[in-house]
Amino acid sequence: QVQLVESGGGLVQPGESLRLSCAASRFTLDYRTITWFRLAPAPGKEREGVSCINYSETSTYVADSVKGRFTISRDNAKNTVYLQMDSLKPEDTAVYYCATLRPAYRTCSADVLQARSLYDYWGQGTQVTVSS
Repeated sequence: QVQLVESGGGLVQPGESLRLSCAASRFTLDYRTITWFRLAPAPGKEREGVSCINYSETSTYVADSVKGRFTISRDNAKNTVYLQMDSLKPEDTAVYYCATLRPAYRTCSADVLQARSLYDYWGQGTQVTVSS
């Protein structure tokens, strides 16, 4: 069974950093575009696409809400994708998920971040809480 496992979440103060990891088991991320999503705790919120990266790292996209603070990267030898989150703010508090874009799609874009139906595998999420 395919598994995506997120890790690295935690409780931090505003301005601090975290690095999230998304590791795949029984599944290779080769040639797959990976996206990080987040779901904030507020009622009625939907999962928000945060950032995506293609296999060769030649196509990336970062949502405006985190641009300049979050950086996505991957280590294909380790079958892992990372999200470096700097200058964290309380509004970044959310459960963060990684997901694999269906093989027919490769390029990152704002549309890809919004179309959750394009993703076939999802992790269980890791909690990030930013609070003083």
